[in-house]
Amino acid sequence: MGSPEKNENKGFFASMSSSLSIFSNAMHRSVNGLLGYEGVEVINPEGGKDDAEEEAQRGRWRKEERESYWKMMHKYIGSDVTSMVTLPVIIFEPMTMLQKMAELMEYSYLLDRADECEDPYMRLVYASSWAVSVYFAYQRTWKPFNPILGETYEMANHGGITFLAEQVSHHPPMSAGHAENEHFTYDVTSKLKTKFLGNSVDVYPVGRTRVTLKRSGVVLDLVPPPTKVNNLIFGRTWVDSPGEMIMTNLTTGDKVVLYFQPCGWFGAGRYEVDGYVYNSSEEPKILMTGKWNESLSYQPCDLDGEPLPNTELQEVWHVADVPQNDKFQYTYFAHKINSFDTAPRKLLASDSRLRPDRYALEMGDLSKAGAEKSSLEERQRAEKRTRETEGHNFTPRWFDLTEEVTSTPWGDLEIYKYNGKYTEHRVAIDGSGSSDDVDVKSIEFNPWQYGSQATN
Repeated sequence: MGSPEKNENKGFFASMSSSLSIFSNAMHRSVNGLLGYEGVEVINPEGGKDDAEEEAQRGRWRKEERESYWKMMHKYIGSDVTSMVTLPVIIFEPMTMLQKMAELMEYSYLLDRADECEDPYMRLVYASSWAVSVYFAYQRTWKPFNPILGETYEMANHGGITFLAEQVSHHPPMSAGHAENEHFTYDVTSKLKTKFLGNSVDVYPVGRTRVTLKRSGVVLDLVPPPTKVNNLIFGRTWVDSPGEMIMTNLTTGDKVVLYFQPCGWFGAGRYEVDGYVYNSSEEPKILMTGKWNESLSYQPCDLDGEPLPNTELQEVWHVADVPQNDKFQYTYFAHKINSFDTAPRKLLASDSRLRPDRYALEMGDLSKAGAEKSSLEERQRAEKRTRETEGHNFTPRWFDLTEEVTSTPWGDLEIYKYNGKYTEHRVAIDGSGSSDDVDVKSIEFNPWQYGSQATN
């Protein structure tokens, strides 16, 4: 639906209008095509074994491990492997999916600007740039830990935001999140769906993301593109997210459609993002272009999608500096997410930071991380058997299952809603010291010694 598609013969944004709909027929050109191929990474998008030795030297796989893993995994080709396969910790990063959800808040200042902005189309420029910004972090090829049922993650001390995520279901794996500051509220229900294809896996972001801008009351809905993780076993692992990202202003009908270019041979098109902000009549108002691993820019355009005279591209977002030669390719913000610097002083005992397997992996002890991971998974299975024997159902603590079911491009989704109890909980314990929560100043570090991983 109106996706910008790359024309290989030209390097400018351009479009062709028809008598039916400019929106559905606009042909988008990549400004980045002017830049040539300087600095691109040479990649064979079909995979291959030529760089297996180099990948092994990076400490991820040895030849015998690759062959063993392939023997174990080939029977799952075509299956959803989100939670059905026990994976070795050697491919994990010391972070859970709940923490990874919080990475979207790194550039939350863009949502602050969207809230402060009077121009309805620039609101979408800021808000969609925020949605794109997280893909720099998402290109990491390490797998995060699946959260234990009832596990939580809290974040404070960043942009005035209070962030909370909870694992609300185990089969299927589902997470819910809520964030808020003086400018916006953010609510998400996430249920990733995967398809294992042998040496790659397709990841479908089954979920609903809503952002409410407080000043105007505008509600924004986000539908991200799917992701493909290439060369899982043979070759250098890399991530691509080809397809459309659509952010819709549910209040006015305006929208932004950004097209993530697929990676071609020799890296052609990799990272490139092009698109337009449209009004409710599907007329282009602002063009956007850039690379999701570098920066995004915008420029006012005419009804044909061409830049307006006497205007120029203006940068709206630029990726922050990152640590050099980081083992897990973490950003500085990812390190903050794992630290207690972003934790409230009284931390829920079920917080991801306190997982013993995550912490052991962060300390470089793979053997202990694997043993702790197996122990947690067995405890979770035992708790499930106990609940089934006693006829009890798990009930999330901070999010309520609603009767709403929404459709996504990849299947229907049950919606969980933040119930407000966390805010009441924080108000009750701040300064009181009368809570079972963990005082982060007292942690020496013995993860999850303070209570069960489940909050029920």
